[in-house]
Amino acid sequence: MNILFITADQWRGECLSALNHSHVKTPNLDALAADGVAFKRHYAQATPCGPSRASLYSGMYMQNHRSILNGTPLDARHTNVALEARKAGYEPALFGYTDVSLDPRSQDIRDGYEGVLPGMDPICHLKETARPWLDHLNKKGYAIPDNPANMFSPQKDYPGAENRGSTFAPSLYSAEDSNTAFLVDKTIEYLSTCEDKPWFAYLSFLSPHPPFIVAEPYNDMFDEKDMPLPVRRATWQEEITQHPWLEHYLTNQSCTPYTVGADSHDNLSLSDQELRQIKATYYGMIAEVDAQVGRLVNHLKKIGSYDNTLIIFTSDHGESLGDHWAHAKYTYFEETFYIPLIVRDPSPEANQTRGSIVDAFTESIDIMPTILDAIGVDIPVQCDGYSVLPFCRDKQPEGWRKECHMEFDLRAPYDGAGEIPLGLGMKQCMVNIIRGERYKYVYYGVTARAFRFEK
Repeated sequence: MNILFITADQWRGECLSALNHSHVKTPNLDALAADGVAFKRHYAQATPCGPSRASLYSGMYMQNHRSILNGTPLDARHTNVALEARKAGYEPALFGYTDVSLDPRSQDIRDGYEGVLPGMDPICHLKETARPWLDHLNKKGYAIPDNPANMFSPQKDYPGAENRGSTFAPSLYSAEDSNTAFLVDKTIEYLSTCEDKPWFAYLSFLSPHPPFIVAEPYNDMFDEKDMPLPVRRATWQEEITQHPWLEHYLTNQSCTPYTVGADSHDNLSLSDQELRQIKATYYGMIAEVDAQVGRLVNHLKKIGSYDNTLIIFTSDHGESLGDHWAHAKYTYFEETFYIPLIVRDPSPEANQTRGSIVDAFTESIDIMPTILDAIGVDIPVQCDGYSVLPFCRDKQPEGWRKECHMEFDLRAPYDGAGEIPLGLGMKQCMVNIIRGERYKYVYYGVTARAFRFEK
């Protein structure tokens, strides 16, 4: 069996047209879900990217693996999905990035916190500088800015942009030359070298992570006038009465700016038009990823690999998009942790469940056990998660969890830089969240709040 493991970055869980989203268009992922299983209540275990991905790759809760901030090393004593897959003869290949900070006691950390997960072969490693992609653009005649981040700047003087939000104008590069398309190109090239041996490809897209920008025609796929405003209280002053952390974060937002040249500290003053356009652009980025996933799946069908490939599509965490007056992924709300999950099991045992939607709570820590279960590798005792393959094979597992569990550290938006917020001690910065059918319980080191879900 082949493994195609795909993650997007910062993709909200409801953003699939297969789940009846009112605006998003994801025909290729919908088709994958129709030939597999969509998990309606799937949650990231941690935030931001580094801690979340550490949980995704290790199958462990953050409170156990203890990589709690971007840049916090993941203890080399913990195994991961790539190392375990190698025991079955796979050579996991990376296209994109893993966002893991390596253990300096046993591994080379000269690349900073954006290390490659042990066990992964970096066939095309696109870390923050995205050098392989930029080199590709340079060969095609694009002018490469001194600051790689400026490659995500919008086109200047784009027709009609003056009457739209600042994220409307398309990217400097075409859709065929985007980093999303580039990674799929490299994956397709790699698959041509695999011959008849089973392969394991991990494809890690940056989109729809900010800065929010997308190439034509996706920039104009959704009209900002049709976009609903964020779900929030009438004023941010009312919103922050919920909890001291929310007050601190909303008035000190520190995250990747929503567009090149913006300042996150200005998020509370964004106009309604800007907020609507951000959402339209975000949905356009999702549409682009969907199109590229479709291109890759069609290639698998063309070369005869589709019917022998386990395909998993998910994200590392969500995105606030202005809901509750917040942006990025540093709150206790659903928007931070709710993410998509589609599993397409090629086994004949999965035929009777194709097209079904699972309503049970699943978590990112279930992905590693699922992959290992599919390839017949014992699931390590370190794993806190469970294989979801029984849901795909109509064998409803007994004693499945009735809630999901999430965590983040209050220092996360600042990656440990500067003073600890709110005058707290280091041991008071952990936030634990339990979300059940009706209530969500949020536990802080010094306070706790319970929130009720209205159906």
